[in-house]
Amino acid sequence: MRAPIGDFDTATPAPDCLDELTAPVADAVRHWRGGVPADRILYVETDPRWADTAVFVEHYGRDLLERSANCVVVAGKRGGETTLAACLVLSTTRVDVNGVVRRQLGARKASFAAMDTATGETGMEYGGITPVGLPADWPVLVDAAVVDLPYVLVGSGRRRGKLLVPGKALAELPGAVVLEGLGVA
Repeated sequence: MRAPIGDFDTATPAPDCLDELTAPVADAVRHWRGGVPADRILYVETDPRWADTAVFVEHYGRDLLERSANCVVVAGKRGGETTLAACLVLSTTRVDVNGVVRRQLGARKASFAAMDTATGETGMEYGGITPVGLPADWPVLVDAAVVDLPYVLVGSGRRRGKLLVPGKALAELPGAVVLEGLGVA
C-alpha cells in the first residue's frame, strides 16, 4: 500500500504487523476503539541512521517536516507528588512545558522526564515514544494543530519504524486532551 504522506516504500495497516511494534503499542492497536478504524493507522519501516529530522525529511520526503509530531514525556511535580504525561506537538514546534503543560497538570514545576523514566514507564525505546499505547492513567496532551492534519507521522515505540496516524484519531486516545498553544515556535 502507498503511504498517504512521505516517500516510503510501503505502508502496512498496523493491525497486520503487530510483531513490528513494542508490546504496549501492539496491545493498543489490537484493542483500538474510536471513530477511526485501526487499519487506518499505518506502519512504515524507517532506518534509525536517518533519525535526525533534517536527514529524515531529506530521505523520506520534505512534506514530512510539516506533518510530523514529536511525543515527549513530562513530569509535573506538586507537593511531593509526580504526574507523568505525554505531550504531542508538531516537530516544527517545542512543548510549552513551563506554561501550558504546568497549568494543565496543576503542577508547581514541570520538566522533561528522565530518559530511564520515560522508557521504563512506557515500555518504548527512547527516540521512538509514541502516544499510542501509553499507560491508561496518563494525560496525553495533544496540540490542536496535530489533530487538524489528515495524517501525522509519529513514533512506533521503536527507533526503527514510524506510525502514520489520522490526526483526529490522536484526539480519541485514552487520556487525550486537545490544547491550543501546547506547541510553540
